[in-house]
Amino acid sequence: RMGTGELDDEGRRSRRRVGKERKKRRRDLEDEDEEVEEDNGDGVMVSLPEVAREIRPDRTFLGDDLDDAGDEDNAAGAAGEILDYSEALDLKADHEHRPVWVAADGRIFLETFSPIYRQAYDFLVAIAEPVSRPELIHEYRLTPYALYAAVSVGLEAESIIAVLGRLCKTNLPPEIPDLIRRSTKTCGKAKLVLRRNRCYVQTHDENVLKLLIADEVVTKARVDKAASDFSVAEGVEEGLVVAGADKAVSDAATLKALNEALDEEEDDEVEHAAESETKAAKKPLFAFEVEAEQVEHVKKRCLDLGYPLMEEYDFRNDTVNKTIDIDLKPIAKIRPYQEKSLAKMFGNGRARSGVIVLPCGAGKSLVGVTAACTVKKTCLCLCTSSVSVEQWRYQFSLWSTLPRERVGRFTAGSGNKNFLEDVVVTTYSMISHSGRRAHETQKMLDQLKSREWGLLLLDEVHVVPANVFRRVLGVVNAHTKLGLTATLLREDHKIGDINFLIGPKLYEANWLDLQRAGYLATVQCAEVWCPMTAEFYREYLNLNAGKRKLLYAMNPNKVRATEFLVKFHEARGDKIIIFSDNVFALRRYAELLKRPFIYGPTSQTERLMVLHQFQHNPALGTILLSKVGDTSIDIPEANVLIQVSSHYGSRRQEAQRLGRILRPKPRAGQNFNAFFYSMVSTDTQEMYYSSKRQQFLVDQGYAFKVIPKLDGMESDNSLHYGNQQDQLHLLAEVLAADEAEASEAIEDLDASELGVDRRNDIPLARRVRGSASALSGADGLRYREQQRSSRPLTTDEIMGRTVVRHALFRSKLKKAKPLEV
Repeated sequence: RMGTGELDDEGRRSRRRVGKERKKRRRDLEDEDEEVEEDNGDGVMVSLPEVAREIRPDRTFLGDDLDDAGDEDNAAGAAGEILDYSEALDLKADHEHRPVWVAADGRIFLETFSPIYRQAYDFLVAIAEPVSRPELIHEYRLTPYALYAAVSVGLEAESIIAVLGRLCKTNLPPEIPDLIRRSTKTCGKAKLVLRRNRCYVQTHDENVLKLLIADEVVTKARVDKAASDFSVAEGVEEGLVVAGADKAVSDAATLKALNEALDEEEDDEVEHAAESETKAAKKPLFAFEVEAEQVEHVKKRCLDLGYPLMEEYDFRNDTVNKTIDIDLKPIAKIRPYQEKSLAKMFGNGRARSGVIVLPCGAGKSLVGVTAACTVKKTCLCLCTSSVSVEQWRYQFSLWSTLPRERVGRFTAGSGNKNFLEDVVVTTYSMISHSGRRAHETQKMLDQLKSREWGLLLLDEVHVVPANVFRRVLGVVNAHTKLGLTATLLREDHKIGDINFLIGPKLYEANWLDLQRAGYLATVQCAEVWCPMTAEFYREYLNLNAGKRKLLYAMNPNKVRATEFLVKFHEARGDKIIIFSDNVFALRRYAELLKRPFIYGPTSQTERLMVLHQFQHNPALGTILLSKVGDTSIDIPEANVLIQVSSHYGSRRQEAQRLGRILRPKPRAGQNFNAFFYSMVSTDTQEMYYSSKRQQFLVDQGYAFKVIPKLDGMESDNSLHYGNQQDQLHLLAEVLAADEAEASEAIEDLDASELGVDRRNDIPLARRVRGSASALSGADGLRYREQQRSSRPLTTDEIMGRTVVRHALFRSKLKKAKPLEV
């Protein structure tokens, strides 16, 4: 018999082991919404550096695994002990005026009610990853990725340490400066600059210069291998004014604003930081030119040496690529947060590659158009669907002086031979597809690949798998890349690959801050509980996972609650979107409500027509969408969203769907002007998925209100499925439904027309309507009946051939005597 202490220790170890196994099983089950990313060897791939494979976002801030870190703390918490850190926190005398707490494990907490909150937020979002940003306290974490991004926008390690120490209520833990110096030791030390169409490797560190020129691969790539003097003038042109802005942008703006906010009592740390900044600005610049065709080899070798090259495009001194006539219209006014994001991209007078994260409805398209107007070089924009292509063409013609006919479109079936304009919009699948194409399509693609682009815009940059990224970047020649997204989030923990394939995160806006400023709608989020009926729940307990999902999506109480909410909001004059991942449920809800729906096979013409009617026809207040509406569909009039079926526990999908109603709505006198309802069948797996899906929005500061019962629904006799007989009839239909019909495999019209599965680039198995005659061979499989015409048949018609003849032989063909049959 073991002692009590041994039993407790064994029990804690067992609980931790079981907890880890349960976490793993849940991950395997829940994270099915992300693509399987296997490199099949097709196409050109951009390789990842070794450091990108070593650093994982699911690692802790100091390098330990999250599942294993803090086991002692977890064990102490499980035993009911209280962990006291007060002895390690030595508060400064004026701590109430400082807004930040810094923990030894890399976590940073920011008080949003501080007078210098905005300046502190701009600094923290530049050096750390946001974890949770509710109303009063924000949580951030220092990661190698975030510090790499900070270095890329001009911040130095000592400056970060000094300002962070100035903001902190306590003395910085010794682990934090060590982490910052270690993470920034090699990042940002060397740059690859395209200047006057010649490629230069630049660095301020003479030791880095010696290391690079001593390498055999780099030496072979140098243009002047006998050069011994590498000192050059700085040559960076300051004073770049972003299109639509009033003043020039600079890397020093963030630190300057923060120092001005903290100028009450300048201490030694801030003075030392200022001195180090001045010295850094006066450091000599070393550079050497490399051959253009050897650039990729130099980049790969520098990654192997541990000094990744940050790419910058000196577009103002590019004389080979033509400057296009494009600018913002006078009506286009960029907002302060949009100007901040672009200042990160153009802060040193050149264009940096990277990712800008803005909430849905916050104007990502305008940021992309403004970047194109600032660079004034040829631009290629990649989207997720054909509908998004049309919307981006509209955005370019709306905000810029470039007419719509000058914005080229390259999509499947477009048939536009004059597509190669100064600005071209296409989809990821059109570029990354490695299978066979039509002759004209391949010819157009070759023209697109052979062109040298100044700017590559990547819309919804998070949704594309890493292997597709590598293929796109391997075939498109672009000097600078800008990724745009609202949710820099993936369930497969591979979002960090974007930092090295596209560039570091340049800027991320806070959702609640934009909501308070009136740039986003004020949304009331609610989770509506819908109890399962006895008959549905009995079948739910006995059937497989596919049928279970169908049963809780078609729960009669959920159907009635959805119908009740539609009637309520349509009576108020609201515009409603109903989302359902389950196609069977989507059809049934649409038939019940007598409203149009859009899903994968819906043609682009029909999609645009339905969306146009929804936006401009007051009689149409509700439409239904499948997961094709999750991204890249602009419906600013919608202010109510009802979600009846979702894709497991995808946090990204939840945030993207909320974004459909985030456009600001002018409704004076109301606290909330937009409503998000998540319909959940109680006592089912959907409740767990719902809680996981909401996590990202909760971290952004949104609160979900639980509605266990809708007042007035029980007394409404006009709702369907109010009696048991109708419910049993619905149950019979659900049980007879084919599970394959409930799922939707194709989201992209281009992928559909190309005949490939967007996830794995494999041919799709298509379901087509047939007949009994086809099975018996009477539908052209064995013989074909044709009605005799009075005109004699030609040889080609008899043989069933279709021959395109040259014009030279057509006259002879007309004179030839046809065969008599």
